[in-house]
Amino acid sequence: KGQKARSGAPRPGFEGGQMPLYRRLPKRGFTNMNSKHIVGINVSALERFDNDTVVTVETLLESGIVKNPRDGVKILGNGELTKKLTVKVNAFSESAKSKIEALGGTCEVI
Repeated sequence: KGQKARSGAPRPGFEGGQMPLYRRLPKRGFTNMNSKHIVGINVSALERFDNDTVVTVETLLESGIVKNPRDGVKILGNGELTKKLTVKVNAFSESAKSKIEALGGTCEVI
């Protein structure tokens, strides 16, 4: 018997009249539901692959460079690259694209 046994028991989150947690904590700003979380990888991280390797999101996962690809992987231009690679990911920065193509490699957006 008691309050929980009656019809019309309190709603989830009810704390017996105490100010509920969802009203005690501050809420600030705006959260865009359509935003994408892109994982950035520097060109220097691709140095561990062998010459003429095809680098995809799957090979980045296997090698441990990316742990969770989320909504996509973008190659950024920080660092140096000395190998010819074929890179197939979601996006490239301009500097990364120029560094990969300068060595004879190719950049492919998937």
